[in-house]
Amino acid sequence: MHAGRWARALSWTWMAMVVSVVGTGPARADGGLLDTLKAAKVVELNFIWDQRSPLLAFNPPFAAALVNTHKQTAGWIPELSFAADMMYFSGQHGAPNIDAIGHIGHNGKLFGGLSAEQSESPAGLTALGIEHYPSDRFVNRGVLLDVARFKRVDALAPGEEITAEDLEATAKAQGVEVRAGDSVLIRTGFGKFFEDKARYMGLRPGPGESAAKWLAQKKVFLTGADQLSYEVYPEKGTIFPAHRILIADHGIYIVENMNLEALGETLAARKDHSFILVLNPPRLRGMTGAAINAFAIVP
Repeated sequence: MHAGRWARALSWTWMAMVVSVVGTGPARADGGLLDTLKAAKVVELNFIWDQRSPLLAFNPPFAAALVNTHKQTAGWIPELSFAADMMYFSGQHGAPNIDAIGHIGHNGKLFGGLSAEQSESPAGLTALGIEHYPSDRFVNRGVLLDVARFKRVDALAPGEEITAEDLEATAKAQGVEVRAGDSVLIRTGFGKFFEDKARYMGLRPGPGESAAKWLAQKKVFLTGADQLSYEVYPEKGTIFPAHRILIADHGIYIVENMNLEALGETLAARKDHSFILVLNPPRLRGMTGAAINAFAIVP
């Protein structure tokens, strides 16, 4: 089956399975859906995030500690010990992470015209926090625009801007259509430098203003890339126009720090760059973003 039709069929099969689980449909979990999923390939889109991982300087650092250890708790309950940790981490930038719609304001306004200053409290956002990520988007049609592979390089140059023309040309060369409601991931190749902290945190290639406008015109639901800030960070610096255009102006989610190397190789071998994206942020009330676990399901 062609991947586009397969992806649509899997989306409908998945939704039918959800309906059946709550008792309104005839399907069974050990039936067609499981067989379909077993026939697919699962590609993880995550790095491992810890204290050594790259992080923008103005974000809270990753920190974790065992509050209770097995040594401390041995004997508290007969024949049992346990460990419990307390973890503090940046809600905005992890490996990978998603930005909430309330994360970015434009001239004092959040998406939809809400006042940015009146939509926050010391405990977090009072509007458009990450808990509002729609549950009907946990499973979504994904498209990978592999700009680095299209340009025949392992990785784009530090500070290289991806333009609207680059995205259009990549989609055309790949023979893939970007549709309204899609999740569009953009491979720069920079993800291969994730463990090279100095290089990964330096000048970065990524989408620029025109690329963000192109994605907004396509009415995508979400877009992600394989570098620290999603959008290009050139030598002259940036005022983050892609964040403004996508999040504040159009309500499009941004995902940063995605691991797209294996996905790029898999889809290039198949010569089809559409897939099913599975992504579900935790329900953290009022938070401006969250670390996520994301993976692709590929026929």
